[in-house]
Amino acid sequence: MDGIKYAVVTGKSLRLLGKNQYTSNVESGSTKTEIKYWVELFFGVKVIAMNSHRLSRKGRRMVPITGHTMHYRRIIITLPPGHSIPPLLEILEKRT
Repeated sequence: MDGIKYAVVTGKSLRLLGKNQYTSNVESGSTKTEIKYWVELFFGVKVIAMNSHRLSRKGRRMVPITGHTMHYRRIIITLPPGHSIPPLLEILEKRT
């Protein structure tokens, strides 16, 4: 479960909860099959679909060194109707 970093709380991710879709950031080296296996094993739910994309790197400058932020992959997991991921749902409900 080390691959999944944290749940994403944005306006779009909150709208996707109504469609039973959960958004989180994962390690950039993780594959979709690994992530699906982790979610199904750890949370005990069936994953219908999964979309992912790599986040763009943002530059950071600390004089005289120039660097980049950490590189993550964002995934959107779709679950069947009636199923949910309780820990992620609780985190998102506390933020709203």
